[in-house]
Amino acid sequence: MIPKTGKKRMKHNQRGTAVVELAVVSPVMFALLFGIIEFGWLFTAQHTMVNASREGARIGVLRGATADEMEETARTFLAPMGLDDQVTIAVTEGTVDDPFVTVQITVPREDVSLVGNFFGFSGGMLEGTTTMRQE
Repeated sequence: MIPKTGKKRMKHNQRGTAVVELAVVSPVMFALLFGIIEFGWLFTAQHTMVNASREGARIGVLRGATADEMEETARTFLAPMGLDDQVTIAVTEGTVDDPFVTVQITVPREDVSLVGNFFGFSGGMLEGTTTMRQE
């Protein structure tokens, strides 16, 4: 009679390895997933701020446009993302000597972040700036 090699015993001994592998790999995978989502959100916020500054500057190059109109236009473009109350908008009107209009929008990265300071991004600013020549 040939003794059995213990296939059942070997299968029984490996049942816990899947749980251990899941416990080791899942935190890394979730951190990677949330990092991708966070980067995408910050990139979208940055792009929205640049677009809003561009639209504010486009209003500013028109004759008779005021700084309040430029700021209001920029805030209108920031509203769908919920950034209109969190940002600081600096507007420079053009003059005869310096006919350039500048709209600069800044916000602290912590105010826009979805996961706070989880990935170690303390400090820093997101900024969108546009400069156009008045006609």
